[in-house]
Amino acid sequence: MSTPTRKSRPERRPDKFGDRRRELAKSALLTLAQRGYANTSLRDIANNSDFTHGVLHYYFADKNELMIFVVREYKAECVTRYDAALGTANSPADLCVRFGAAMRDTVVEDASMHRLWYDMRAQSYFDESFRPAVGEIEQGLEDMIWRVVTRFCELDQASPGLTSPQAYALIDGLFQQALFRWLGGDTTAGDCLATQVVDAMEKLFT
Repeated sequence: MSTPTRKSRPERRPDKFGDRRRELAKSALLTLAQRGYANTSLRDIANNSDFTHGVLHYYFADKNELMIFVVREYKAECVTRYDAALGTANSPADLCVRFGAAMRDTVVEDASMHRLWYDMRAQSYFDESFRPAVGEIEQGLEDMIWRVVTRFCELDQASPGLTSPQAYALIDGLFQQALFRWLGGDTTAGDCLATQVVDAMEKLFT
């Protein structure tokens, strides 16, 4: 009797629909980030891209779904940028400096994307369709901040002096202020943010 052969697993099919949505979202990103939610329609996005309005409507039901997809994709990438600071820091002071520098760089280099995120968060107060995605993104950002806090405390051999929501509210508040100043033309906003983040971590996290 011959031994039955084990069936091979079927090859995973490429997610062509998902890939296409990401391609469209990348194309829409610039228009949304520049004009904001209220001033942008799917037709505006189509007019500023290589895709037709019909194609956009095929892959996204409406502007809300497209904006949620765009911001969620960006923030999922954004929260991983601070892992390098966690992995390479060798002291509490070193971690503070690295984290502050990372915050400074992102507020300067990605201001339009962060502005879009805060735009969507503000819209969620009025449009409940945004709330699940905003809650998910908020939790991811809070978790990212808490990883920094707990790593700082490990290096300092201390216990956190703030809760996770408190730490997130503090850092997010400093970030929003810096973003507002940067968008208003204050070229010192990024460096000021880095200094404030270091100061807050050293004084309040333990």
